[in-house]
Amino acid sequence: MNDIDAWVWWLIGAAALGIPLVVTAMPEFGMLAVGAGAAAIAAGLGTGVVVQVLVFAVVSTALIAVVRPIAARHRSQRPQLVSGVDALKGKQAVVLERVDGSGGRIKLAGEVWSARSLDTGRAFDVGQEVDVVEIEGATAIVM
Repeated sequence: MNDIDAWVWWLIGAAALGIPLVVTAMPEFGMLAVGAGAAAIAAGLGTGVVVQVLVFAVVSTALIAVVRPIAARHRSQRPQLVSGVDALKGKQAVVLERVDGSGGRIKLAGEVWSARSLDTGRAFDVGQEVDVVEIEGATAIVM
């Protein structure tokens, strides 16, 4: 055991921290693994155990303090590329059959959709352009 250099132990520690990173997908383990890698570099340069532990602690803490808030901010942002029914909200459509509070038909994104008016007292005649406000199941809510 004493024949193995300290930098090898730090690399083993980094690999050991990489395993739960892959299994649990918790990025904190990766940041700790990077800290262990930095400590391995410090050990390879011939520094003492105290300096190696300090390098591990400082690098790991700095990564967690800086990277976690950035990752959390990116995780909470909505994707910029919308697809499915979310992509249809706000689009314009053409009325194919009179649309009122009880129903009708529109042509939306090249397809025929059932539709109903957002304002139940308002009706749209054939050929009028309407805006899609919401999609409820297979029905477009228009105004």
